[in-house]
Amino acid sequence: MNITDIYQQFINGLLQTSWLELIAVIAGIASVWFSRKENILVYPIGLINTTIYIYLSLKGQLYGEASVNLYYTIVSIYGWIWWRKINQDTKQVALTVQFSNQKEWIQQILFFILFYIALFVALTWLKTAFAPEAIPWADAFASATAYTGMWLMAKKKVESWYWWIATNIASIPLYFIKGYMFTSVQFLILFILAVAGLISWHKKAKDARN
Repeated sequence: MNITDIYQQFINGLLQTSWLELIAVIAGIASVWFSRKENILVYPIGLINTTIYIYLSLKGQLYGEASVNLYYTIVSIYGWIWWRKINQDTKQVALTVQFSNQKEWIQQILFFILFYIALFVALTWLKTAFAPEAIPWADAFASATAYTGMWLMAKKKVESWYWWIATNIASIPLYFIKGYMFTSVQFLILFILAVAGLISWHKKAKDARN
């Protein structure tokens, strides 16, 4: 496939984008924008995105991504509660942006490896059984990094953005191949926002530590 073919496939895909996918993309971009700002709206708006993508991922045989969005939905509720929690002594938001310590780094790497292996095995079985168009290694990687990033985001860890960046890089070609062109563009935008989020949160955590 040459560049012309890729461009034509991209344009055709955009023209065939459903309103449901468009709404999900807008909500997804908005939620990442709010997370970069450390704004609680990241969660209610993010829930719109995740519930729609559960359906779209199942439809496109991206079962790992479907599980990610179900997980997002559950963890979003958890994160929503924690981000709203107030310190009774200071009357300020209790959870602040922080760096991960060495123990937490080890935990998140093990967390990623565990979910990658579990998802890869499950997706390989699904591919053999009834989903021949599934891409186990890519779907498992995009999903496991997203699982890790969401877990750390709920805890306001700077390192969550590293995992989001990895998720976005993997998801751009993954959704392009599946024909979700607008979603592929979304992940390109989310990649840029994730880099900006990393810079912003890194500065906040550094200032809080000094």
